[in-house]
Amino acid sequence: MKTMLLVTAAVVIAVFMSGRAARAQEPVKRSTSDKPVTCVPEQKDPQRHEQFMKDKEAALKKGPVRLVWIGDSITDAWRLGEQNTLYKERWGKYNPLNLGISGDKTEHVLWRLEHGELDGLAEGTKLVVMMIGTNNLGNAPTASPEDTAEGIKCLVKTIRQKLPESKILLLGVFPRGKEAENPFRSKIKKINDTISKLDDGKQVKYLDIADAFLDKDGVLPPDVMPDQLHPNAHGYELWADAVVPTIDQMIK
Repeated sequence: MKTMLLVTAAVVIAVFMSGRAARAQEPVKRSTSDKPVTCVPEQKDPQRHEQFMKDKEAALKKGPVRLVWIGDSITDAWRLGEQNTLYKERWGKYNPLNLGISGDKTEHVLWRLEHGELDGLAEGTKLVVMMIGTNNLGNAPTASPEDTAEGIKCLVKTIRQKLPESKILLLGVFPRGKEAENPFRSKIKKINDTISKLDDGKQVKYLDIADAFLDKDGVLPPDVMPDQLHPNAHGYELWADAVVPTIDQMIK
């Protein structure tokens, strides 16, 4: 009896271990989508999202929202200080809506757009200005330039679906890092080279305004972006000067 129990136990253990071995050799299950994470919507700031939904409704009560800004902290900060005064002076006539959130990556913006931030704007919005991607490169977990560009492509596609009659001004990712040799520069160039091809000469226009910020040696001066990433008030003035003619032309 004791021998039979030992044999039975051995058989059970053998079957269990063989099952585990078989499962270990099975391929790892993949997502039903081969999209990079940069194209997979991810919620980040639900309270800001809800506030944007309210901001949108408040703006619509004033009339058509003709201009929408989409981005991360660099766009978000148009709300602050001297640059906010500049923002109102340059674009207040278009009843603009700012949908920038600090720290956002492409996947965070994608979640917000898929959850209603552009809904109801199709009738009046003439232009969407978007600049996004630097947080995918610089905030863990980081993404490759290739995947970051794919995320931007997904956003352009989503905007086109939500606002089929609106034009898009797609800005190249702004320069980052003080020196021209900074590793971020080459990564940003790869992104911008890729997304520049989204310019179709009709609905989507690509514009790289890096030269507005850099000196003749490609250095990012501290009196423009003190932390080599975020513009100060002077940097925002340079940004505005570089895009005003294009925005005015595209909204006509």
